[in-house]
Amino acid sequence: MPHKKTTQKSRILKADANFAIHKSFFQVYTDMGWHIWITGFADYLRLERSLSDNTISAYVSDVEKLATFATGKQAGLSPRDISQADLLDFLHRIHSLGIGEHTQARIISGIRAFFRYLLMEDEVRKDPSATLELPRLGRKLPEVLSVHDIERMIAAIDMSKVQSQRNRAIIETLYGCGLRVSELIQLKVSDVYMREEFIKITGKGNKQRMVPIGREALKHIRLYISGSRNQLTIARGFEDHLFLNRHGKSLSRVMIFGIIRELCQTAGIQKKASPHTLRHSFATHLVEGGADLRAVQDMLGHESITTTEIYTHLSREYLRENLLSYHPRSGRSN
Repeated sequence: MPHKKTTQKSRILKADANFAIHKSFFQVYTDMGWHIWITGFADYLRLERSLSDNTISAYVSDVEKLATFATGKQAGLSPRDISQADLLDFLHRIHSLGIGEHTQARIISGIRAFFRYLLMEDEVRKDPSATLELPRLGRKLPEVLSVHDIERMIAAIDMSKVQSQRNRAIIETLYGCGLRVSELIQLKVSDVYMREEFIKITGKGNKQRMVPIGREALKHIRLYISGSRNQLTIARGFEDHLFLNRHGKSLSRVMIFGIIRELCQTAGIQKKASPHTLRHSFATHLVEGGADLRAVQDMLGHESITTTEIYTHLSREYLRENLLSYHPRSGRSN
């Protein structure tokens, strides 16, 4: 019988099973106060950090693994008792279970956040996780469309069709403002400040930011609002939603994906494009043009500058390709 390859998902499930809180440990877990600290940690992540439910769930699950490991030791350890050596022992066990590097990195991030919370609450005097090192992760650069690709997409829109003006406004807004697809479908008419040339975006964790919008995108939003949108029978509760389907309701993520893929196919673009590809293209073209990285971070709504720094790697790759393609002594045959 052929050996089945163990998937990352099955390894995670195995780890969860290995770290399940057994009845024999439950009383120790409760007595050590872990459940109280973990509940407080979850509230902190939700109320003060405004993290998504999925992120909170993942962090809590990771800390619960640590709690089970700590209470399973002979003496039983509370968060106040844990040393860096204990954390390294825990991470060694995680590694031995075959958990991938990206999941290990997330677990370390969750543990760090937990101990920072405890330190802030004066529950511990020292953070044993402060010097834990994240595993080195290979960073996959996202697919990016060129400016010429964007122009070909726009040129591929058949302006004779009913929804053409809406689709033009969608592409101009996605690429012109670097929005996530979820931010685009939630965009309201009242969020568009025409005179000021800004739009108000509600991003992850319901955090709001103001993003400048170009005159080309604004022009096509105006044309859409006064044209095909004005002719719709808008469903109750969707009066303020900007981009609507033919039933007068908000568009779905799947519909946005479909619009972009169809345009790429019509334009003969071979790259696998999505709404996020336009977001990556927006950021990459800004960095290539010399935009300040902090400004790009603010426009994208990234919490950390390190997330935005990936676009400097993309920009360097762009420069390298130009060097190899056009410099007479680059070594690449023309």
